[in-house]
Amino acid sequence: MVVCMTTTARPARPAHIAMFSIAAHGHVNPSIEVIRELVARGHRVSYAIPASFANKVAETGATPVIYTSTLPTDDDPEAWGTELIDNLEPFLNDAVQALPQLAAAFEGDEPDLVLHDITSYPARVLAHRWGVPAVSLSPNLVAWEGYEQEVGEPMVAQVMASERGRAYYARFAAWLTENGLDDDVNRFQGRPRRSIVLIPRALQPQADRVDPSVHTFVGACQSDRTATDGSWERPASADGRKVLLVSLGSTFTKQPAFYRACVEAFGGLPDWHVVLQIGKFTDEAELGEIPDNVEVHRWVPQLDILRQADAFITHAGAGGSQEGLATATPMVAVPQAVDQFGNAEMLVSLGVARHVPTEQADAATLKAAVLELLADPEVRVRAEAVRATMAAEGGTRQAADLIEVELSQAPPKVRA
Repeated sequence: MVVCMTTTARPARPAHIAMFSIAAHGHVNPSIEVIRELVARGHRVSYAIPASFANKVAETGATPVIYTSTLPTDDDPEAWGTELIDNLEPFLNDAVQALPQLAAAFEGDEPDLVLHDITSYPARVLAHRWGVPAVSLSPNLVAWEGYEQEVGEPMVAQVMASERGRAYYARFAAWLTENGLDDDVNRFQGRPRRSIVLIPRALQPQADRVDPSVHTFVGACQSDRTATDGSWERPASADGRKVLLVSLGSTFTKQPAFYRACVEAFGGLPDWHVVLQIGKFTDEAELGEIPDNVEVHRWVPQLDILRQADAFITHAGAGGSQEGLATATPMVAVPQAVDQFGNAEMLVSLGVARHVPTEQADAATLKAAVLELLADPEVRVRAEAVRATMAAEGGTRQAADLIEVELSQAPPKVRA
């Protein structure tokens, strides 16, 4: 096992750091503990975010810098459309309209360092304009050597096959040129100067081909979270029973048939207690009669439950996958969209999960997957090994150390 540690060169004085992200749980949540740690170390952190996430940011001690976004929110996942270009255009459209807002918000109070989510294109433009370093905080997988040829080029060819796709790339390239950046569009999107990767290396495809001079994996940056998320207490009726958590996260939760299948699979089993999170888009009445061993909630303190759970049926989002690995909880992955399919494959390759496609997720299949998973003693051994490796990656403190190294090496600010 190789552990990457850094020698921190602390800046002589507290710095002004600006973080930029979008209004999505899967992009904000991974950064929260890093921001909290930077504030605790004495840095002044401004966090550019739409208003819906301002309170979450303020709880870290950072100052929310509110801007108006045109991106679809977690409340309306269907607004993202169905084609690849439908997923690409909104980020460029939002960047073009957000850039002048953000430039005005920081005028006269430019930061010493820019941190940014992978989707925040204006952040890199502003870092160039201000002459300060930019560091990506990646909440999911990063590009490896050969990624463009193996994954990127087929995707680009698909987009460029339509007039709409060609117009998108032409507009993006013109926007970069207008702002003094000569990057190729695909390189701008996928090749940051420096990247701190907020997932464990175990979840990264082709990890051995990732450039370590650019990308450093620090693993999940988690806290106890009971102060903000609350805690879960095992009911007396569940004493001696195995605990199963079922959650499809916060966005892709309009799945009453899936939740009914989970109730049918485990409801009434005398040796199981089920915690079912259904999110905001499913009415509990659609689930039918709820057995005594099933508790249904719109939201649960997931990490606290996972510390006590024996199994986890998950959509395999980056956050849920990491929390399952961090607690050594065997998982059944039922991916719904985007990176979740790749995460499911990685969990299976680690030997700690089973993959059940949504269209096959009936009661019998889900029940068999969970029971077979727990019947294999090697699954628990592998899960514990992954948990230990993740813990050694350093998490929040390592991320903050790396950011302070960037601050210590930053040249004097020069306006572009």
